[in-house]
Amino acid sequence: MNFVLLSFLAVGVTIGRVFVTIILSIVTGWLLGYIAIKNRTFENVYISLSEVLESVPVISFFPVVLIFFVTDIGGYLGVELAVIFLVFTAVVWNIWMGIYQAFKTVPDNLREVTENLRLSFLERMSKLYIPFSIPRIAANLIPSFADAMFYITVSEVFSVGNSQFAVFGIGSLIYKYTSLGLYTQALYSLLILAIVTTGVTLGLREYAMYSVQRYGLDTESVNMAMRRGRFRIRYSAKLSNAIAPVTKVAKYVSKGRSKVEDFDEDRESTAKWGILGKIFAIGFLLAISYSVFTLVSSVPSSAWFSVVDSTPYDLILIGIDYLRVAIIALISLIIAIFVGYWVSLHHKVEMVLIPVIQSLASFPAPAYFPLLFGFTYPIFSRVFGGLTDEFYVLFLGFISTFYYVFYSYWMGVKNLPKEYWEVMDNLNLSWWDRLRKIVIPSAMPYLITGLTSTVNSAWGGLAIGEYWTNIYDGRTLQVHQGLMKELAIADSTGNLLLVGWLSVLFAIIVVVYSIVFTRKLMDLAREKYVAEEGIYAA
Repeated sequence: MNFVLLSFLAVGVTIGRVFVTIILSIVTGWLLGYIAIKNRTFENVYISLSEVLESVPVISFFPVVLIFFVTDIGGYLGVELAVIFLVFTAVVWNIWMGIYQAFKTVPDNLREVTENLRLSFLERMSKLYIPFSIPRIAANLIPSFADAMFYITVSEVFSVGNSQFAVFGIGSLIYKYTSLGLYTQALYSLLILAIVTTGVTLGLREYAMYSVQRYGLDTESVNMAMRRGRFRIRYSAKLSNAIAPVTKVAKYVSKGRSKVEDFDEDRESTAKWGILGKIFAIGFLLAISYSVFTLVSSVPSSAWFSVVDSTPYDLILIGIDYLRVAIIALISLIIAIFVGYWVSLHHKVEMVLIPVIQSLASFPAPAYFPLLFGFTYPIFSRVFGGLTDEFYVLFLGFISTFYYVFYSYWMGVKNLPKEYWEVMDNLNLSWWDRLRKIVIPSAMPYLITGLTSTVNSAWGGLAIGEYWTNIYDGRTLQVHQGLMKELAIADSTGNLLLVGWLSVLFAIIVVVYSIVFTRKLMDLAREKYVAEEGIYAA
């Protein structure tokens, strides 16, 4: 088969897997989001679990993949499910949270209409909740697509000891070409991948704008609709589009039902969804418990003592990797603050640069990085000497994640209330004073959100780059020390016990970091740096 046609087919298969995971995330998000708003206990567990797991890098789920999918299911089906599961864990959390937030903010008036109409579950979802969630879903499609493309290209080929597992896709095809030294075919495959991902990204961007126009709520309409403390649907044309099937028949509904009847129905509905939520939670815990039991029971106690004794050294390795993540995050933050602000002030540059950044974000770095490494290594090796490999690992982490904080901060600057810009103009503030006193504090919630995503995603670049065998022309890219390197070496030697232990230890550290640092920082941003409150105070 012609290698160009083969490349197009491989890209189609890979993107097909990506959209399978995205669609699965959306459908499960609709179900879980509805359960969450109907049952407070499930809601607390669901939100807390999602926030924690969102902070855990995909690499931590690798032992579960190896034990359950590859070992227990086995065969091509097991490997295919393993790839989809790894990508699913990378894209699902922000989609789930976006749907939950949309469901949570459905106006009470509209929810009461669906109750008065006695709509079934499917009718409530199709006529109210799903349309209301579409703008939130659309806003998350581009970053979710970028995350999925990053991880799927490296998940399509993975090794455990002497065993290599692969599924057909552009990631495995490029790996095959570079391993055989067929760099021309690899370049053509990358070009085809770039064209397709750019087209998909621009298509998702257009859909996001369409969904906001079709289903979104604009500030002016909401302000008009909420005057005098009452929500008046006729003032919000965009909202009417989202809930038209409900509002068009609402006037025919009798409102003479008793409060006791409403209370009994709510209690019955809550009990029903509570049972469903408990069944889901029990099933999830049983699946995790089975994987843990399988690993623990297959390893002698002496081996466990050996890995536990190495914990202090492993914690040092985690600290070294956190230093690398801090460097990547700091460089990304500095570029975002200055370049993002400058871009927001120049509309023509913005119209070109933002779509380019979105397209680059969706173009998976692991697919083109080996060729970039091979072409530039002779130059940078003379500049950095013994630190050349360290530079490339940091660079891989940077190009894999910088766009999160950049795009989020840019959005924060663009959403700055116009009254703030008028104040800055009236006071004739300098460029630096505007940035330091107004822009950065006002965009702080966006900045912290983007920085959190940057930190969490930087681990993916480190996991790939700290020990990358045969990256180009038989050369191995590796750092001197690092947890991700230890994980990669343990994986390549087939030491699943060490892989599992390091993953669990790493996940615990990430969870503690999320609770102690990330959550408090985000709470501080919400409480102290909310630009809209300045308008109300004035």
